[in-house]
Amino acid sequence: MTLLNRYILSTYGRIFLLALAAFVGIYLLVDFFEKVDNFISHQARPSLYLLYFSNKIPLIVAQVTPLAVLMGVFLTLGGFSSSNELTAMRAGGLSLVRISAPLLGAALLTTLAVMAVNEYVVPLSVKKTNHILRTEVKGKSDLALTKDRVWFREGQAIINVRQALPASQALQGVSIFDLDENFRLKKRVSAASAIFQNGTWTLENVTERRFEPGNGGQHGLDKLPSRPLVLSKTPEDFQVTTEKNEELGFRQLRELAGRLKAEGYDNTRYLVDMHSRLATPFACLIMAFLGIPFALQKGRGASLAMGVTISVAIGIAYFILQATLLAFGYSNILPPLIAAWSANLLFALLGFWLLLRTRS
Repeated sequence: MTLLNRYILSTYGRIFLLALAAFVGIYLLVDFFEKVDNFISHQARPSLYLLYFSNKIPLIVAQVTPLAVLMGVFLTLGGFSSSNELTAMRAGGLSLVRISAPLLGAALLTTLAVMAVNEYVVPLSVKKTNHILRTEVKGKSDLALTKDRVWFREGQAIINVRQALPASQALQGVSIFDLDENFRLKKRVSAASAIFQNGTWTLENVTERRFEPGNGGQHGLDKLPSRPLVLSKTPEDFQVTTEKNEELGFRQLRELAGRLKAEGYDNTRYLVDMHSRLATPFACLIMAFLGIPFALQKGRGASLAMGVTISVAIGIAYFILQATLLAFGYSNILPPLIAAWSANLLFALLGFWLLLRTRS
């Protein structure tokens, strides 16, 4: 590594780490005031506060790192321009590409690091925070969740749901095991889906099998287009199942998406989240590329306040666009691949256009 590269990267590294620490601190503060009512109202132990917010840090770091990268690149090049160091570099025959290369390389390494954190660290930390908030603080533990199924008890019946879609007010792949007082199977009801309308559930494409409690033999079979389902839960009670996707990495989501497709269920949400696991970390590289023309255009006017303002404004615009496109993907308006990657593509094109304008 040349002396120039070390100088550029050391300057960038200091700003990046300070920005990352500041953004993480602000995020934690906002999240604390948002969640503290839940802890107070349920009289949670003080240790749960520390456990919850400390386990939230990996997710926060992964989310705010693109903002820190943008701020680091902007203030590094802006500082060089303000102190005439950038002019001296250009006068010494160094091109803009050569000056920016260490910053883009650092952003690429950061992208790979965030990708690894998202795959191996964030799922574990999110699982822990969800458990603390839902089970230890709120005391909700009525749904037994695996990676892609929901199990719970309703009266004398045990119900299994293949996939819950709270936003669509629907359940897919519903199986109901009706048991007697001796825990022997009396009847099994299988339905392709369950729809929640007007405060009640309705099973669709239903198959009912009745069994002899004594020997377990089947003695009846009925197929119905639909039938009502008495269930105390509403779609909101299944919201936790969609939050479980945050506890899964790219490989787990890919596995579940393939399994759901093979079984004939809708796997759109898993596909969108799967592609998002890869697309979101690349925001670090996109933000670094976007920060270069902004820094060159502002030149000597670059300051800490301007760096923070531009970083936050661009970051908010990116995350709003990304969330909107992902919602389009969940709703099947856009294909999952396009929904996950379009924000990166649009911001990369914006950065390329600004760079062309700056060089011209």
